[in-house]
Amino acid sequence: MNTSLFHSLEGENICFKSLSTNDAKDIHNYASDEEVSRFIGWNLMNTLKETREHIETMIQRESAGTHLYASIVLKSTQAVIGTAMIFNFNQKANHAEIGYVFNKEYWGKGYGTESVTLMSDFALTSLNLHKLHASVVDANIGSAHILKKNGYELEGRLKDHYFIEDKYYNALLFGKILEPEKGGCL
Repeated sequence: MNTSLFHSLEGENICFKSLSTNDAKDIHNYASDEEVSRFIGWNLMNTLKETREHIETMIQRESAGTHLYASIVLKSTQAVIGTAMIFNFNQKANHAEIGYVFNKEYWGKGYGTESVTLMSDFALTSLNLHKLHASVVDANIGSAHILKKNGYELEGRLKDHYFIEDKYYNALLFGKILEPEKGGCL
């Protein structure tokens, strides 16, 4: 896996960079927010120390070659506004899962859509993956919308798959077959 290339992805408004404990305060701003962490599968970070330890765990996973992580940086301010990830690689089937999380101050501004576009293009051109997929809590309407805008299709639903705050939620399973764009003459 080309981690340095993943960490250097750049879009119109955002760019990726490698995770660093130096960014713990920015990451803690969203990792400690109950509304943000509710549907992402991370435990709520109660202290800056917990956030640093979580960042170190993510860096170790990336070093082991099982995950790709990047801090999402707003180019105009250089603020870390989120985390992007590609994980659960299946080499035989040639697919992986994607995930993303953002500081809620940056929700609804197109940065999630731009991040998924960058990850999808990277997965096709640099990882040569056949497919990317994502599992989303059905109450996380914004995340489902981001995936749909990027051409991910709803492939299935798992009833009562998540148990969050004493309530069951369905899982929405999205997938996208990654194919090179076809060009040429008709």
